[in-house]
Amino acid sequence: MSKIISIVNQKGGVGKTTTAINLSAALSTFGKKVLLIDLDSQGNSSRGYGIDITILNRTIFDVLIGNCTINQSIKKTTIPHVDIIPSNLKLSNLESEINKKSLDPLHLLSSKIKEIKGNYDFVLIDCPPSLGIISLNALIASNSALVPVQCEYFAMEGLAQVISTINRVQTNYNKNLKIEGFLLTMLESRSKLGLEVIEQVRGLFRESTYNVVIPRNVSISEASAMGVPVLKYKPTSAGSQAYLQLGREVIDANE
Repeated sequence: MSKIISIVNQKGGVGKTTTAINLSAALSTFGKKVLLIDLDSQGNSSRGYGIDITILNRTIFDVLIGNCTINQSIKKTTIPHVDIIPSNLKLSNLESEINKKSLDPLHLLSSKIKEIKGNYDFVLIDCPPSLGIISLNALIASNSALVPVQCEYFAMEGLAQVISTINRVQTNYNKNLKIEGFLLTMLESRSKLGLEVIEQVRGLFRESTYNVVIPRNVSISEASAMGVPVLKYKPTSAGSQAYLQLGREVIDANE
C-alpha cells in the first residue's frame, strides 16, 4: 500500500515544488518507487524533471476531466523509480470544465488515484500556491500533508492558514488525513530571523517538525534550471545532502 503525501502551503515561494522534485529523487535513492503528481498549472515540477510542458497531450488535467486514464498520463523520468504525471496551463481551466461536465468537484483526484496507488511506495502531490479546489482535491486524496515553511518573515501567519484548511478537510472530507511533517526551508546560514522561525515552529510542533532544515543553496536553483533534481546535478552539495536526510526521515516515519 502506498503513502499519498500532499506538499502544500498557500504561500508561493516556500519550496513546495523544489521539495516535490528533490524528495521524490531522494526517496528513489533508498529504493522506493515514487509517483510525483504535478497539480500546479505552472508545471514547475514537470519542468524540474526536464519535461517540455508546452507539447504535452496528456496531463493531470486530462485525467481529472476524464479525457484519458491515469495510466495513460504517467511519464518516466530520468531518475530510476520516479514517474510523473505532468501539468501545464490547461489545469487553470479545471473549474469551468467541472461545471460543464457536472463532475464531483472535490473527489476527482481521489477517484483516479485509486487505480494506481498500489504500484508505488509513495505518491507525492505538488499543490498550487492556493488553498482552492485543486489543493482540496489533493488533501482529500492524501494520507498526509507535508508543509514547507520558509525560514523568513510571515512564515507563522501562512502556517496558521494551512493548518486551518487541513483541519477543515479532516472534519468534513477525510478524517484520516494527518500532518506528515513541517519542513523548514530556505535557511540563510547567518539569518537571525531564520533561526527565530525555526525556534518558533519547533516550539509549537516539536514532534511534527523534521530534524533536517533545507538550506538556501545555489546548487538547488541551478539544478531546477537544468531540469534535473539536485541529487543528480550535484550529489555532494549541501542541498543534496539535506534532501537525502529528508528522504530518510520520511521513510523512517512510515516504516
